[in-house]
Amino acid sequence: MSQHARNLSRRDVLRAAAAVAAAGTVGTLGACGKNDDEGADPNGVVTLELWHGQVDLGKAAIDSLITAFNQSHPKIKVVGGGGGVTADSMLQKVTAGLAAGSYPDIAYIFGSDLASLTKSPKVADLSGQLKLDDYWPAAKDAVSVKGKVRAAPALLDSLCVVYNKELFAAAGVAPPKAGWTWDDFIGISKQLTDPAKGVFGTGWPGVGDEDTVWRLWPMIWDLGGDVIDLDGKKVGFDAVGEKALATLDRLRTDKSLYVDPKPGSEQLYQVFLGGRMGMVATGPWQLPELKDNDLEYGVVPLPSYSGKPMTISGPDTWTIFDNGKAKVQAATEFVTWLADPAQDIQWDIKGGSLPITKATAEMPEWKKHSAATDGLDVFVTALDTAKVRPTISTYPQISQHVGEAIVSVLLGKQSPADALKQAVDQCNQVLAVPN
Repeated sequence: MSQHARNLSRRDVLRAAAAVAAAGTVGTLGACGKNDDEGADPNGVVTLELWHGQVDLGKAAIDSLITAFNQSHPKIKVVGGGGGVTADSMLQKVTAGLAAGSYPDIAYIFGSDLASLTKSPKVADLSGQLKLDDYWPAAKDAVSVKGKVRAAPALLDSLCVVYNKELFAAAGVAPPKAGWTWDDFIGISKQLTDPAKGVFGTGWPGVGDEDTVWRLWPMIWDLGGDVIDLDGKKVGFDAVGEKALATLDRLRTDKSLYVDPKPGSEQLYQVFLGGRMGMVATGPWQLPELKDNDLEYGVVPLPSYSGKPMTISGPDTWTIFDNGKAKVQAATEFVTWLADPAQDIQWDIKGGSLPITKATAEMPEWKKHSAATDGLDVFVTALDTAKVRPTISTYPQISQHVGEAIVSVLLGKQSPADALKQAVDQCNQVLAVPN
């Protein structure tokens, strides 16, 4: 797995302790940091410090875009040093910078971390500054916190099922199609499983991190539930969570489920790439490696209980910090420029994102790229029904408790009913505390 692909596949892995700590730290910050209201040098040039955290292909893509922006915007100079960390460590880096009063003008922040950071008065409010009409609904929802736009969408993905065509053919199983159900998924997984050859029907991350959890939410939404209830004071999955967990339990008892014991799901994907797993839920970041490994694969939407399409997206953000009016204005101009189809198409193709806007998805360049990448169009189509996790600062704690419940079921330590009850009680205690 390339470093870039590995970075993207792990980009939503929960750093619960850091996120919770950030929520407690940034809320106490006063008017620290740089407070130059002008923010420009004597020549009227505004210099912006960007911490992007990208590596390999992603770094090359953003560096190229920064160079192009600087050449076409002589009054703004973006310096993309990256903050010396990868995207996985950005929350800790930015939190430390806020506490020390030394932070960037723009940072690449995971969507699951945005709400925690917005407790700091130094995170700019972009309401009315960004035009989000053409963005996919998931991208817009991911940057909205308490009804305000607190960042710009940076990267977009969706979750679908990738399957190994050769394993299906060898087992004499027909490939899955859109509209399939979780019962279909369970049955097919059992048919594909071959203990003698070490072949599993499917797999699931088993460490309880966000990679474990976010795969469950489409099942909850499809059943009519939600992460939290409308009033925000209790969870919204208490009535349907048992059925979702029971699905995992059926896969476990059938012995068709590979449970990855290590963070990041890298071992799970290696089993799939090695031809020993029939199906895996993943995102578009995995496609380049599948192609590099000459694996004959297909892509289908996630199965559902209702027969209606449903998936999840985990968008990342460009978060702007208030280092003076001129800098905020210049930073807003830069992230707006990045989202323009002419630039977005470069970031998407070179950096591995799905189109941020529908206009980009209609560009001939994207259609050509999509046609040359098997299954990429399925991930884009899935954006029409993609939802995002709630942008609340307590989400990391909720995820932690739900992750523990999932793992206890995956390992056969608790029944779905007992695991759910424990998670619901724990999460409701978290939500009962004002945040």
